[in-house]
Amino acid sequence: MSIDDLTKSTGEWLRGVGPMSDVVVSSRIRLARNLAEHPFLSTADAGERTEIYRCLSHAITSTSAGADDILVDLETADAIDRNILVERHLISRQHAAGEGSRGVAIAPSETRAVMINEEDHLRLQGLRSGLQLEALWTEINEIDDALSKILAFAFDRQLGYLTACPTNVGTGIRVSVMLHLPALRLTKEIERVARAAKDLRLAVRGTYGEGTEAVGDLYQVSNQTTLGKSEDAIINTFSETIIPNIVGYERTARETLARHHESQLDDRVWRAYGVLRNARRISSGETQSLLSPIRMGIQMDRFKEFDLATLHELFLYTQPAHLQKMHGRSLDEEQRAVARANYIRNRLGSP
Repeated sequence: MSIDDLTKSTGEWLRGVGPMSDVVVSSRIRLARNLAEHPFLSTADAGERTEIYRCLSHAITSTSAGADDILVDLETADAIDRNILVERHLISRQHAAGEGSRGVAIAPSETRAVMINEEDHLRLQGLRSGLQLEALWTEINEIDDALSKILAFAFDRQLGYLTACPTNVGTGIRVSVMLHLPALRLTKEIERVARAAKDLRLAVRGTYGEGTEAVGDLYQVSNQTTLGKSEDAIINTFSETIIPNIVGYERTARETLARHHESQLDDRVWRAYGVLRNARRISSGETQSLLSPIRMGIQMDRFKEFDLATLHELFLYTQPAHLQKMHGRSLDEEQRAVARANYIRNRLGSP
């Protein structure tokens, strides 16, 4: 299986199923680990990075869970393929743009991706549609246990797992939930939610994580520290309190829009549909911004011209790397804008 095979479907994070999937797009759990007998990447030379990659790629594919994984050498992969993995949330932007020996092992289902030589030696992440943190943790914990039997991870009895970034020291866990919050933005409540999250020592980031904007009203909420808290405690807080509360705020905001601003809500949805059906050139950012109110309209049963699966195809395949992959060549910005508009009109059956 190859990256070309992955692009034949929209992948796990855009399946649109699972608990609270009207608001929760996806759940992710990531564990950071480093090998005890090797230096951290900030001080490792090229030879040491190569040896770490060799050791970890062999270890991952030798486990029963990772035997069928797609192993991608990012040092030799071309830019379009690397960015496809970013757009599918399988690797970080930093990993795609990095240098030296590095890679990723991807489960064929795209529910798991193991980054090698990103910021830490190993970043093991699981991804599911909707709010499914407990199921994710069970799977990721089993793989972590399997790797721990054949690898010696850097660990301190007092501090816990040692990581490149101090905020990950301890359990090394990062819990992240992707939320679609258009109504909170429209009702100007999103900043209040962001401030409340910060007071709880949570990070609210954009669509592609740290340093990115919330394109298409997609926000990532994650824990900022791991020291002094167990994995179960962090996951339970997210599953039972934090995310249900934010989902409740968004649902209430949607009800408020439907009750008191019905014409403005419908106009926003249908105006977006009109632009998508008729545009002759369109940017990736504008496309995602227009798909956001339509997604809300579908979830509120106010828009039935196409379903959620079609929307997710439009969301993913209009992004720069996927668009260029479909055309089999690099496209400049203007070429992508025209090709994107053509793809959308063809997919929606518009002339």
